Amino acid sequence: MSEVAKRRRFLLFLIKPSHYDDDGYVIQWFRSALPSNSLACLYGIAQDAMQTAALGDDVDIEIFAVDETNERIRPDRIARQIKDAGGLGLVGLVGVQSNQYPRALDIARPLRAAGIPVCIGGFHVSGCLAMLPERPDSLNEALAMGISLFAGEAEGRFEEVLQDAAAGTLKPIYNHLNDLPGLEGAPNPILPPERVGRTIGMFSSFDAGRGCPFLCSFCTIINVQGRKSRYRTADDIERLVRSNHASGIRYFLITDDNLARNRNWEAIFDRLIALRDEGLNSRFVIQVDTACHKIPRFIEKAAAAGVRRVFIGLENINPDSLSGAKKKQNHITDYREMLQAWRKVRCISYCGYILGFPNDTPESIVRDIEIIKHELPLDILEFSCLTPLPGSEDHAKMVAAGGSIDPDLNKFDLEHVVCDHPRMTRDEWQDAYRQAWRTYYTEDHIRTVIRRAAAGGPRADTVAYLLVWFWASWEFYNIYPLESGLIRRKVRLDRRPGMAIESALTFYPRYVAGLIVKHARILAAFARIYWFARKVSRDPEARNYTDAALTESSADFDSLEMYQLSESARAAGAKAKRLEGRHHAAAAAKADAAE
Repeated sequence: MSEVAKRRRFLLFLIKPSHYDDDGYVIQWFRSALPSNSLACLYGIAQDAMQTAALGDDVDIEIFAVDETNERIRPDRIARQIKDAGGLGLVGLVGVQSNQYPRALDIARPLRAAGIPVCIGGFHVSGCLAMLPERPDSLNEALAMGISLFAGEAEGRFEEVLQDAAAGTLKPIYNHLNDLPGLEGAPNPILPPERVGRTIGMFSSFDAGRGCPFLCSFCTIINVQGRKSRYRTADDIERLVRSNHASGIRYFLITDDNLARNRNWEAIFDRLIALRDEGLNSRFVIQVDTACHKIPRFIEKAAAAGVRRVFIGLENINPDSLSGAKKKQNHITDYREMLQAWRKVRCISYCGYILGFPNDTPESIVRDIEIIKHELPLDILEFSCLTPLPGSEDHAKMVAAGGSIDPDLNKFDLEHVVCDHPRMTRDEWQDAYRQAWRTYYTEDHIRTVIRRAAAGGPRADTVAYLLVWFWASWEFYNIYPLESGLIRRKVRLDRRPGMAIESALTFYPRYVAGLIVKHARILAAFARIYWFARKVSRDPEARNYTDAALTESSADFDSLEMYQLSESARAAGAKAKRLEGRHHAAAAAKADAAE
């Protein structure tokens, strides 16, 4: 028998599941907006296992990466493909968040019925095992189906899972939460170009570090990835960028929860700047905290390295709400200066804002958003409901107290209300969420943000495109904008179990008509806003535009409404004013001494 005939095939399917919309259909697009970093990490780890012959020299590992947000999953075909290849294989459902967990089980169920090994990892599994004293029903359901659960990170640990799957001895649980790996020299997160090509603009992703030192009570990262930060080196990042450039991939989302606290940030930015000097001109989206402008050279070097968009978790403009959520690192008196600093280097700002802190009411939410529109020079504002995500301190406390939490994990997507509030009913809170989007994304305010961009900020046409994108996502699809994409796909037969399969005679006419009407309205809005942006950009007086958000004055702490909302806001403004006065006095004394 020849050497070729003796070889065996091991088929590894790495699947990033989506979740269901309110009508029970999988949220899926012809082209999705964002790549999955979990999928990129697992693909890179699996490639390393393949290259090092983790299953022996006589086994060929074949890897298939699938993101359900832009490709349909057919469990029956996957099972048949593995069986036709000899029966060796594994389906890994990767990066599964709580809202994706029900869909992950629905994908796994027919696979397990066909005898295919399945393993689920991600934040839901890891968060539950990290924070709950007893396994919840969601994990027990998976274990009862014979699904293996993986908690923690896969670098240096995934080979064991592959070897157990090949031997038919998968363990019920692989728990590495107390043994988090270092990232220096770890396999690079990477996806094949054909996979990246299914995102808008050929977007890929990587993490330059993991972990976060802060204590936000609503956050799962500190309990899953740890509070001790771990980092990739500048050499690691260079290899990653070069390998992607070789495949034509130049746009990246850096998924660090807070890149400004990555101790290697400057070395990484310097290396990216050097690569740009060679002609490798990458573009990046990053996430930082509200004090990043206080780090010398951070913003300037970020822009020089190719950062064009930045996400910042403002979360709220009420100091009491921030303190109650243990987000004490956010100071509302930093917001304007920080946002102005990003404007000066022409970066687009995406800011997260959480609705549902204890003091919030429908009226106060609208009032605060109007203040933000008037006084903060940000571009994109993203709203989310305060959600007790499994893996967070909030969730663990609520479970321990026997609080009422919606049992449907599919709703844990930050846009559905899943728990009670002291001052709003659940319906009032849900309506307040919808009203928040309507309040910020008015056509008048969209035009104001475009005028601000033309007055020395980021590109006005790009800002216009993003504003329309975010408006259309919630207006027409009731979907969080970062979950949206280009041309919504719905498969009639891929409906959530328990919901009736619609007749083809009713489903397809409604689906096609909906696509036509929605896209006609979106295109009309985009054309209207785009031409306004072009007109403003060509106006020689555009750079002279100013308003309250763009002014920089020491009188801000007395005149702006943001600092008068509550006693804590007034105290924060007064403290900042005192510190600013001392700073100016010290600077003046230093200047006098120099003379």
